[in-house]
Amino acid sequence: MEKSSKREYGRASMSVNDETDVLMQGVSAKSQVWMSHGDSILELPEGFEVLATTDSIPVAAFKNKTDVNPLYGLQFHPEVYHSTEGKQILKNFLVNICGCAQDWTPAHFITDTVNALKKQIGDRHVIMALSGGVDSTVAATLIHRAIGDKLHGIFVDNGVLRKNEFEEVLETYNQLGLNVTGVNASQMFYDELKDNPDPEAKRKVIGRLFIEVFQQEAGKLENIELLGQGTIYPDVIESVSVHGPSVTIKSHHNVGGLPASMKMELVEPLRYLFKDEVRKVGRELGIPANLIDRHPFPGPGLAIRILGEVTEEKVKLLQEADHIYTNALKETGLYATVWQAGTILLPVKSVGVMGDERTYEFTVALRAVTSVDGMTADWAHLPYDFLADVSNEIINNVRGINRVVYDISSKPPATIEWE
Repeated sequence: MEKSSKREYGRASMSVNDETDVLMQGVSAKSQVWMSHGDSILELPEGFEVLATTDSIPVAAFKNKTDVNPLYGLQFHPEVYHSTEGKQILKNFLVNICGCAQDWTPAHFITDTVNALKKQIGDRHVIMALSGGVDSTVAATLIHRAIGDKLHGIFVDNGVLRKNEFEEVLETYNQLGLNVTGVNASQMFYDELKDNPDPEAKRKVIGRLFIEVFQQEAGKLENIELLGQGTIYPDVIESVSVHGPSVTIKSHHNVGGLPASMKMELVEPLRYLFKDEVRKVGRELGIPANLIDRHPFPGPGLAIRILGEVTEEKVKLLQEADHIYTNALKETGLYATVWQAGTILLPVKSVGVMGDERTYEFTVALRAVTSVDGMTADWAHLPYDFLADVSNEIINNVRGINRVVYDISSKPPATIEWE
């Protein structure tokens, strides 16, 4: 394998060489797959054969020529939504080659997970950070089913939440019957984010401060030995090399590691689920739709939607612009059609004119993507009239912003968040 003369990121057309092979049964002769690579196989070892190619690479899928324990290899990602027949390929491999049973259901997952949590936790108490997002809420509900009020939820106002989110989320948790304490630590976060413009530095500052707050809150309680987290599989894949030489894309606050001084065992009931599976489990648990259907929101919050240095003034600016954008998506029915949407404050000022006055203010970028699992994503084709209305509403009502742009990048090669 060597570096390819042409990189493939995104959609590619795959041509199937052998439609009779068990892995490719039911797959079209020409099929769309999702690529993310800059290298290519130049020559297969003796005893192997090519099953599929693309326009750019000669080996998109291969196998060894044996009916006993065949070895398969794929260059593309069959597991993602944008590989249109990826599910068929995975089904062929799991059912017809590996002999796996198709018996996973959200209800079975809940029963098995609650039983496993009871066994893992026993009579101990768990402390857990909650964010109001889907992952942490579903994880907390599963743990609560296992141990009740021995789960101590901590919801931290880190100063980079969305507008009014701290109060609204606490009220929701109260309605769900979860044992949650709200902690206002916004000034602590502002003070340390001030001189950290680098994305990784911001993530690590926020992760470290979260841990410090947890330690303080845990110190007020007895018999706290475990830390609950809403880690899901994409967090793990992007943060650490799971089963091979993958590169860390960005540090996630859930999987960044704990200091030796924090002597807590992790409880991660969702670690091997994708976001769409987490939502199915949440619905089975009876969590309200308005919470389960919320768009993903990054753990570091608006800190990584403010490019460069984070200040309280910039946060307030972005909160207002993002509030306008999100409400407009909901009011027009577009919110449910996209996977994730958010507003990014750019470290760019430009000249504008309002009335007879010259302005020199910030630019924001609107981001909306379609996806199923978050591993790949396409930019959402929102109506021009909608974008025009949102742009006018932001510029007319948020003093400090005079320009709005729309991000039309897909993942890969871009990520959903800008930082």
